[in-house]
Amino acid sequence: MRFITVILLSVLFAAQPVLASDLVREKRLAEQTEELIFDGEVVYLEGAGHEFMNVYTETEEDEVKGAVIILHGRGYHPDWKRVAKPLRLGLPEKGWTTLSMQMPVLDKQAKYYDYVPIFPEAFPRIEAGIDFLKEEGYKKIILIAHSCSVHMVMAWLDAKAFRDIEAFVGIGMGATDYQQPMAKPLPLDQLSIPVLDVYGSAEYPAVVHGAAQRLGLIKQAGNKKSRQIMVPEADHYFTDQDEALLEEVSKWMQGL
Repeated sequence: MRFITVILLSVLFAAQPVLASDLVREKRLAEQTEELIFDGEVVYLEGAGHEFMNVYTETEEDEVKGAVIILHGRGYHPDWKRVAKPLRLGLPEKGWTTLSMQMPVLDKQAKYYDYVPIFPEAFPRIEAGIDFLKEEGYKKIILIAHSCSVHMVMAWLDAKAFRDIEAFVGIGMGATDYQQPMAKPLPLDQLSIPVLDVYGSAEYPAVVHGAAQRLGLIKQAGNKKSRQIMVPEADHYFTDQDEALLEEVSKWMQGL
């Protein structure tokens, strides 16, 4: 195991507010998760003066395609069995190194509106992940986010901090909670890079109902490689659909 600190020089993050996320719970998640990591390497990076856990899994394939940052869903961890773990272990077998990142968390009962104020806490973490992968020699970096992490990425985009990403994959985009609609549409029309919008047919209603609007925004952005894919029978967490998710994501990334 190694501990790596990335020093952020960006003026945007020079003066960070006091962290509002639950660092005690995050530490507990890290301790529990580290004990179970056998495939991959635990790496600690620094963002906004706080060290956070990541799981770094290098590809052993002869043809190295690039690196992928994976952002888990709300309240979970980098080795979460749904979405995060299948992708962090499956993509290296297809030539992609993965960095699965711990995102800010709150109490287990926290809802979408509780998380909105802490979205900016994700920005320096994403930046640290990008810098780490660039220092490791990767030039093609793809960002994959699931559920609440999609909102964090879109807030990062709104803050005009989006940089050095070759493509973006959003899984279960637009998920919120009952009677907690998004304040505005996801700013997907601002992303000129290729975007993959992937969701399941058994998704949360907000994700399914918002598919047409998301596709319209993606088309406005004008990248010909962007796609929207609906996976039959998959729910928001792609329960029992790990292979289908991996196949759709890796197949799309292959064409970039």
